[in-house]
Amino acid sequence: MKHIRFIATALAALFMLGSCGKTDEQPQQNVPEVSADNIYQFKVADGNGDSVSLAQYKGQVLLVVNTATRCGFTPEYTDLERMYETYKDQGFTILDFPCNQFGSQAPGSYDDIHNFCTETYNITFPQFAKIDVNGSNASPLYVWLKEKKPGRIPWNFTKFIIDREGNVVARFDAQTSTIAAVENAIVNQL
Repeated sequence: MKHIRFIATALAALFMLGSCGKTDEQPQQNVPEVSADNIYQFKVADGNGDSVSLAQYKGQVLLVVNTATRCGFTPEYTDLERMYETYKDQGFTILDFPCNQFGSQAPGSYDDIHNFCTETYNITFPQFAKIDVNGSNASPLYVWLKEKKPGRIPWNFTKFIIDREGNVVARFDAQTSTIAAVENAIVNQL
């Protein structure tokens, strides 16, 4: 009887260990390649669910970022807004895509997320509808971004810099990059 309890306890522990650290994302399967020459060929959903062409940002330096409101990196909104205010008159824009795939850290509706970001961090840059960045439901924009700068999105606040011609020129993962490095890369494109 002790052996059965030991085995049951061991199996339960293994199950718990196997589920730790997993994200809410779907496995990367059947994700089609996206054929696009630049970011301007994409349309995304705004907070109302309406389709918005990214061609409206043609000629600007863009920072595309997947965000979350309950993440350890959420305070980066302060730095993002500061950069936006500093460089927007030089042709710089941030495109914010909330994503709930990592630890369910972007819960709620678009209005919940947007209100939190504007009230807490006073953001004024464009914020779009919530998306997936990995897996079979990944936004075509993010499929394309990852084709240009390969690798799965590891967590919230992964940043892609787009030059004035609409090309991906840099990628920064929040866990391994500093805001200063991101800002320097933006300045180099301006």
